[in-house]
Amino acid sequence: MQELDGFLEEHRDRFLQELCELLRIPSVSTDSRHAEDVRSAAVWVAKQLEGLSLSTKVIETEGHPIVYAESPPVEGAPTVLVYGHYDVQPPEPMDEWITPPFQPDIRDGNVYARGATDDKGQMLTHIKSAEVWMRTKGSLPLQIKYLIEGEEEVGSANVYKYLAENKEQLACDVVVISDCSQFAPGQPAITYGLKGIAYFELRVTGPRQDLHSGTFGGSVTNPVNALCRILTALVDGDGRIQIPDFYDDVVGLTDPERRQFASLPFDERGFMEKLGVSELFGESGFSTLERRWARPTCDINGIWGGYQGEGEKTVLPAKATAKFSFRLVPKQDPHKVADQLEAFIAEICPPGVEAELVRMHGACGYVTSLDSPYVTAATKAIEQGFGRSPVFIREGGSIPIVTAFQEQLDVESLLLGWGLDDDNTHSPNEKFCLADFQRGIKASTYLWRELAKISND
Repeated sequence: MQELDGFLEEHRDRFLQELCELLRIPSVSTDSRHAEDVRSAAVWVAKQLEGLSLSTKVIETEGHPIVYAESPPVEGAPTVLVYGHYDVQPPEPMDEWITPPFQPDIRDGNVYARGATDDKGQMLTHIKSAEVWMRTKGSLPLQIKYLIEGEEEVGSANVYKYLAENKEQLACDVVVISDCSQFAPGQPAITYGLKGIAYFELRVTGPRQDLHSGTFGGSVTNPVNALCRILTALVDGDGRIQIPDFYDDVVGLTDPERRQFASLPFDERGFMEKLGVSELFGESGFSTLERRWARPTCDINGIWGGYQGEGEKTVLPAKATAKFSFRLVPKQDPHKVADQLEAFIAEICPPGVEAELVRMHGACGYVTSLDSPYVTAATKAIEQGFGRSPVFIREGGSIPIVTAFQEQLDVESLLLGWGLDDDNTHSPNEKFCLADFQRGIKASTYLWRELAKISND
């Protein structure tokens, strides 16, 4: 591997320059004014892959393009599908950026720009690692397929459609995704579990119009009061969700998992200081990391109703609304949870108002076995790239595409995050550590070698 390492070192400055080229493209998928910029980013990615002599195409969709590329099959070696995205979040608020979001700035060992860590920088590591192999060895040790989309930040509707319609083309043995974080600076991680989600809007309506709270208060159910009673009933004082049968499908952590989480260098006091809170709260009987990564939760995301303007207005509102979500653990079905929730609300809804539950979004959780040969291969590769062994973590967020790959292609995903928790993802002054960019390329380079050792026979 000395030849590969030498190429990595020789071209590290060029790799950074090319990352900056991509970061200068304002590929904001949510803003129609940037449609051509999004296309330009797709073309840029496609040219990178074409330059490696991979069979490459830019696939038109009803929205933004998908870039697909593949190398030739290698007999006896597995096929890997690399997924990533080239679109980015809007940069606003602009006045909070120290330097312009689409003018990459190198300072303090980081590159600052929108998309630096989410996901241009992380995605590019897996293209540059293929270049290392192609330029030094003339070929890859296994087949790699690339599926790089431009709508991740707006829901990925077209990539889901493409996935469902092109299962044979996308068939693989494992998926590799780098769109998450390490455990801590200098401590790489493999994310082996994700939470699912069930998202709802609850609309409570009462009288046909707002009423005088003095004249009618005490004789008519107040929709805001009723909404608050319903929401309060969802979780008890110990952080336990009160919907009947909600925990029936929850798979608990194993004793080895709990010991592994407990062994991680997690600074709870520092965590509180970082968040600006004086105490932590969650389901009784579980640690903070266990609650964040592996226990179901319920959170109100927004609530409104009645008078919100300056001064006073003694009104009994006609309606009230809330948005709230459950983060689910693997094996919980968001549709089943929705049915359970609907029945529970119907039972506890106060008289005199109507409660309408709107089912907005749902996705299942995901977990892979730590005994997987692909996890073992990734562990060895990360050790080579980062100089230390990764820890194994779960993530409280949801990545629905991971579940889609599992359902549509019947494969597991390796979630290998090169980013950091303080990279300001989706926020002003997004950044990516330059050392981690280079380490990510090296780890990816070794990953192809380690995965190639796994027989697909």
